[in-house]
Amino acid sequence: MTAATACSALIPEDLHASMKQPPPPHSFTYHHNYTFYTLVNAGGLIFVSGQIPAKADGTLVTGSIAEQTTACCEGLKNILEAAGSSIAKVTKVTVFITSMDNFAEMNSVYEKYFGEHKPARSCVAVKELPKGVPVEVEAIALA
Repeated sequence: MTAATACSALIPEDLHASMKQPPPPHSFTYHHNYTFYTLVNAGGLIFVSGQIPAKADGTLVTGSIAEQTTACCEGLKNILEAAGSSIAKVTKVTVFITSMDNFAEMNSVYEKYFGEHKPARSCVAVKELPKGVPVEVEAIALA
């Protein structure tokens, strides 16, 4: 038995089946041509793939880390709302950032989106991110 088969066997069949369904239609253009979904709704949890600073048409947002973090959070918010969830239902956020020198500026934007809602969060410094962006945000939320 391979590791993938063993892991797959641990997932309940109804959850496994729900993970194979395509995500709901979105009101925005999916700007990646990668081999993954923007979100997966599995067992009442919504897993949102990392959002880079891009507009709905896929054009990268440039400028300050605040402007780029805003674009990431807007993308996250739009995807959650399209799936019938919201920022208020987020349980875990992971922020990837290429320089911890930008943490305070990123965090000030993050706080505007999450307000009093305080999901678990990790902020991970990485060497680089896709398309050379300085920040990426992914999340897990309740459906």
